[in-house]
Amino acid sequence: MKMELVQQQLQEWGEILITTSGGATFEIHRGDTTFDTANRLIVVKTPKAEYIIDGDSVEHITKHYGGKEG
Repeated sequence: MKMELVQQQLQEWGEILITTSGGATFEIHRGDTTFDTANRLIVVKTPKAEYIIDGDSVEHITKHYGGKEG
Protein backbone atom coordinates (compact mmCIF):
# COMPACT_ATOMS: atom_id res chain seq x y z
CA MET A 1 0.00 0.00 0.00
CA LYS A 2 1.34 3.44 -0.82
CA MET A 3 2.45 5.56 2.11
CA GLU A 4 0.40 8.49 0.79
CA LEU A 5 -2.81 6.47 1.26
CA VAL A 6 -1.84 5.79 4.87
CA GLN A 7 -1.24 9.51 5.38
CA GLN A 8 -4.58 10.40 3.77
CA GLN A 9 -6.51 7.92 5.90
CA LEU A 10 -4.82 9.16 9.08
CA GLN A 11 -5.67 12.77 8.22
CA GLU A 12 -9.32 11.84 7.59
CA TRP A 13 -9.81 9.59 10.62
CA GLY A 14 -7.34 10.98 13.18
CA GLU A 15 -6.35 7.59 14.58
CA ILE A 16 -5.84 4.30 12.73
CA LEU A 17 -4.27 0.91 13.22
CA ILE A 18 -1.73 -0.15 10.61
CA THR A 19 -0.31 -3.61 10.07
CA THR A 20 2.97 -4.06 8.22
CA SER A 21 4.00 -6.86 5.88
CA GLY A 22 6.07 -8.25 8.79
CA GLY A 23 2.92 -8.57 10.92
CA ALA A 24 3.61 -5.69 13.34
CA THR A 25 0.60 -3.57 14.28
CA PHE A 26 0.83 0.08 15.32
CA GLU A 27 -1.84 2.49 16.52
CA ILE A 28 -0.94 5.84 15.03
CA HIS A 29 -2.42 9.29 15.66
CA ARG A 30 -2.26 12.58 13.82
CA GLY A 31 -0.38 14.25 16.68
CA ASP A 32 2.42 11.70 17.08
CA THR A 33 3.05 10.60 13.48
CA THR A 34 5.10 12.21 10.72
CA PHE A 35 5.64 11.10 7.14
CA ASP A 36 9.07 11.36 5.51
CA THR A 37 8.16 11.11 1.84
CA ALA A 38 11.75 11.55 0.63
CA ASN A 39 12.88 8.44 2.52
CA ARG A 40 9.49 6.65 2.42
CA LEU A 41 9.27 6.40 6.23
CA ILE A 42 6.53 6.75 8.82
CA VAL A 43 7.86 8.01 12.16
CA VAL A 44 5.75 7.45 15.28
CA LYS A 45 6.83 9.06 18.56
CA THR A 46 5.42 7.72 21.81
CA PRO A 47 6.38 8.47 25.42
CA LYS A 48 8.42 5.23 25.53
CA ALA A 49 9.87 4.91 22.02
CA GLU A 50 10.23 6.25 18.50
CA TYR A 51 9.20 3.83 15.76
CA ILE A 52 10.52 4.17 12.24
CA ILE A 53 8.38 2.18 9.82
CA ASP A 54 8.92 1.42 6.14
CA GLY A 55 6.16 3.59 4.72
CA ASP A 56 5.36 1.24 1.86
CA SER A 57 5.27 -1.92 4.00
CA VAL A 58 1.77 -1.22 5.34
CA GLU A 59 -0.61 -3.97 4.24
CA HIS A 60 -3.71 -3.19 6.31
CA ILE A 61 -5.42 -0.12 7.73
CA THR A 62 -8.07 -0.49 10.39
CA LYS A 63 -10.34 2.40 11.33
CA HIS A 64 -11.93 1.71 14.66
CA TYR A 65 -14.50 3.46 16.80
CA GLY A 66 -13.82 4.26 20.43
CA GLY A 67 -16.19 3.45 23.23
CA LYS A 68 -17.12 0.76 25.66
CA GLU A 69 -17.26 -2.81 24.39
CA GLY A 70 -19.52 -5.52 25.68
